[in-house]
Formats: sequence, structure tokens, C-alpha cells
Amino acid sequence: MSLQHALSIISAFSGALPVAAVVLNYKHLDKVLRIAALFFVISAGFDLVQAITISMGMTNNLHIIRLFLVICLLFFSAIYYNAFLSRVLKKTIVIMSAITLLIMIVNVVFVDAIKDYPALSHTVLNIVLIFYSLAYFYQLLSRQEFVHIEKQGLFWINAGVLFYFSINIFLFMLFSRIVQAHLEEYLIIQNVTNIIANLLYTVGLLCQPQPQKTT
Repeated sequence: MSLQHALSIISAFSGALPVAAVVLNYKHLDKVLRIAALFFVISAGFDLVQAITISMGMTNNLHIIRLFLVICLLFFSAIYYNAFLSRVLKKTIVIMSAITLLIMIVNVVFVDAIKDYPALSHTVLNIVLIFYSLAYFYQLLSRQEFVHIEKQGLFWINAGVLFYFSINIFLFMLFSRIVQAHLEEYLIIQNVTNIIANLLYTVGLLCQPQPQKTT
């Protein structure tokens, strides 16, 4: 078994870890983490559907990826909208999400062929989520309260978002060129980052609510 194939299997099964964390710790999750929990359950469902379509010999399941990108945008926008305290950031999320969704629709209808990988949509989504995650880290580190950030569930989920999307943005941006020349390397990087991100998501979903002390 090749390294790439082994990592692909581990990556596929790693999507079950956040789901298991949701089952074990759901009653302790707050509103924001419950939105995240629903997303990870849906994400695991998409992984399962993709695995089934591939096993059935379906060579082009990019419509599933396009739909998942939209769901990813909507859920993470909802997560960060509820997590941000600033009204300016909340309004920024609404505007950026609307623009990103419009770009995705235009890209599907007018730019990409049905068999093309949605590289533009994926790249724009990555940029938006990287901005959200950096803005959340800034909010978390600048609060006038004593908080054990390592015990905050959303801290770990946000770390997973930043890690996964900041590394893979260049892979998605240059997907067509990478696939032609370096497919195995692409899959290894994508699978490794996916495994690590799922581990971070799992830690976040297992965190218990922590009391805060004002300084």
C-alpha cells in the first residue's frame, strides 16, 4: 500500500472523529459549537456520499463538491457571525458571504465547465475563511477578560480552519496544474492537513464550557 493511499484512508476515517465528539459531548456545547457540530455531521455525510459515488464508478462528482462549498460558506458564516462580538465584523460577514456566494454562482453558470474543478470558488472561500479565523483570533486575544483560550472549544476549531485553509489555498488555486504534474503530492498534502484539522475540530468539540474572570 502506498503512502498516498494509506493517508487517503486515514483522512476519510478522520472525518468520523468530530462526529464522535459531537455524540459524546453534545449536551455541553453552546450555540456556536452546536452549529459547528451540525456542519461536521453534514461534512461526514458528504464524505460518505463521495466515497459511494467513487465506488460506483462515477468519474465526475464535482457537483457534490460545488454544493459542499456553498454549505461550508453558509455554516462557517453562521458560526463566526454568532462568535464575533463586534457589530462591524457581523456586518462584514454578511457582506463577504453574500459576495462569495454570488461569485460561486457566477463561476458555476458562466465560467467553469460542468467537468471543471471549481478552483475559483474554492480559492475565494479559502480567503474568506482565513479572514474570519484571523479576525476571531484577534478578538480572542484582545478581550478584557481572563480566558484560558486553550480550553475554549471554538479556539481549537478556529485553529483547524486557519491551518487547513491557509495551507490548501495554493493547492486549490493551482489545482489544474498540480493535478497534471504532481497529483500524488497534492493528495498527500491535502490528506495530511485534513487529518490534522479533524483532530483539532475533535478537540474543540470535546472541550467543556469554562468560566471567565474579568480582569
